[in-house]
Amino acid sequence: MNDNQILGLNGELMAQQYLKKQKYKLLEKNYRCPMGELDIISKDKDTIVFIEVKTRTSQKYGLPCEAVNFTKRQKIEKSAKYYLNLHNMNNCKARFDVIEILDNKINHIKNAWETQ
Repeated sequence: MNDNQILGLNGELMAQQYLKKQKYKLLEKNYRCPMGELDIISKDKDTIVFIEVKTRTSQKYGLPCEAVNFTKRQKIEKSAKYYLNLHNMNNCKARFDVIEILDNKINHIKNAWETQ
């Protein structure tokens, strides 16, 4: 495992701990499907939440959330649709969040974007 992979793994663990404290129910982590990967799938009350976790040690390449560009969002949306369809959850409320971690500080961006 290289340094970036370790950083990402640590960020995802921090995000999971944070979500647990916020009373989210963890459904899946690192969910892989033919469309791509979803970092965290959780439930917040009656809403299925697809969470992309981005971890950085500096702002040299911008804020972590800025790495969730249009192309990345499209892959996440396709993977989320696949997950919802597979689990017969098409009628459930869903949203897309980003958790950015910069210097071990968590910023939870709820409803980070709307689907097309």
